[in-house]
Amino acid sequence: MKFNTKAIHGGQKHDPAYGAVMPPIYQTSTYAQTTPGGHKGFEYSRTHNPTRKALEDSFASIENGKFGLAFGSGLAAIDAVIKLLKPGDEVISTNDLYGGTYRLFTKIFEDFGIKFHFIGMENTNNLEQFINKNTKLIWVETPTNPMMNVIDIKSVAKISKEHDLLLAVDNTFATPYLQRPLDLGADIVMHSATKYLGGHSDVVMGALVVKEEKLAERLYFIQNASGAVCGPQDSFLVLRGIKTLHIRMQRHCENGEAIAKYLKNHPKIEKVYWPGFEDHPNHEVAKEQMDGFGGMISFVTKGSDYDKAIKIIENLKIFTLAESLGGVESLAGHPASMTHASIPKEEREKTGVVDSLIRLSVGIEDVDDLIADLEQAIDK
Repeated sequence: MKFNTKAIHGGQKHDPAYGAVMPPIYQTSTYAQTTPGGHKGFEYSRTHNPTRKALEDSFASIENGKFGLAFGSGLAAIDAVIKLLKPGDEVISTNDLYGGTYRLFTKIFEDFGIKFHFIGMENTNNLEQFINKNTKLIWVETPTNPMMNVIDIKSVAKISKEHDLLLAVDNTFATPYLQRPLDLGADIVMHSATKYLGGHSDVVMGALVVKEEKLAERLYFIQNASGAVCGPQDSFLVLRGIKTLHIRMQRHCENGEAIAKYLKNHPKIEKVYWPGFEDHPNHEVAKEQMDGFGGMISFVTKGSDYDKAIKIIENLKIFTLAESLGGVESLAGHPASMTHASIPKEEREKTGVVDSLIRLSVGIEDVDDLIADLEQAIDK
């Protein structure tokens, strides 16, 4: 089954009760039993829910995995992965990553005795010097947020297997439409399903997908024991969103390419970060492991002027100044004061997240209107 078909039918069955084409919203906390333990596969909705199960099966299908897990948020999904570890374990992580992930690692799990190394992974040779007997997990975000760095998943997977380490990949920016990390050797794929998978800025959710059964069992146990699950209504919304993921991503990519080229040729723009450019440091890796370059773009104005950047995003009319990304509508953000504010300034700036950086989530509107909106905002 090819991806466009999987997005609609993958892992899905018609409802056995009445043949409903869309899985019903099972808005229930518990299920009748004929005798203690005598149930129809569901006993309590923290553990299992038919609507959530349908969504989790869809997650697994589109990522070419076997087991999917849905959580109350992307951070709840990441939290579950780190709970696979114990005090004294070490994690090697991308140094340019979502600020919420950095905050979870440094402000929560470091207090429990887990050590994190944040390094640039564009050159995968950097990994070896940080691996020791305590290393248990490599955490990769690619393309990275917000600098759009691309990391060679296959190369990192080779290193992780040589050292018997888990490899987890945050695939939020690319989505399985463009990139499938499990096929490249990753053990765990994570998504903030709030973003492209849901696609309509109306739900908060996280996802994990794995292939290996024992790893899945450990994660299911953590999911149930910790309880950070999503509800049936949210599951229904994300499942509905996935059914149009392929056609939305086509337009995100088309619009993203047009806007990236427009910005690159603009006399007032200093630098544009988008992996589709041939001069992008890891463009060849992106071409190899991705089926397109996505709709996420970051840029800085000439002079790296903070006030100028703020004025641009305040003057936008079609792009909305807001947190998050991946919805049908175009969004603009200021990472230094929004998504990455929890990262210390000196750490942010080492990776390029300067105060003048603007991040765009290019939506599926008419691209001419989006370019005109950027033009008037930049000119002002």
